[in-house]
Amino acid sequence: MDVNNFQRVGSISNAHAGREFEQAAQLFFARQGIDLISNFGVEVGFAKRKIRKFDLGSSDPAVVVECKSHNWTQGGNIPSAKITVWNESMLYFHIAPDRYRKILLVLRSVRSNQSLAEYYLRNYGHLIPPGVEIWECDATGCSGQCISPR
Repeated sequence: MDVNNFQRVGSISNAHAGREFEQAAQLFFARQGIDLISNFGVEVGFAKRKIRKFDLGSSDPAVVVECKSHNWTQGGNIPSAKITVWNESMLYFHIAPDRYRKILLVLRSVRSNQSLAEYYLRNYGHLIPPGVEIWECDATGCSGQCISPR
């Protein structure tokens, strides 16, 4: 029996899969004419501010990106713990400076003709701050689309 039942099939580790997706995201945005750097630090907070490292970002143009390479579970269920991480990203987007374009880029994962991002929008859209964009991208960074709002 596997030690880690939540290991991404076909990947060395979940962290490795996440880094690969971040690299694909960097490539995707470069193809859109937006050069981003990894671990981009931005001051976030309410009364007190602290540096938060976003997966990707740039000061010119001002943009921060969180990358999530999550899938539906193998049994086709909702990955509840992963959705919690998406909600956490929404909080960080909310407390990031307004001058930044804010993008949640997620791996396109489809079940029963609905992507995980579409599911998130339908069930958790009330937690998405105004102006935050939700994008889906394939694992290679070759194709992607904005699904909410632009």
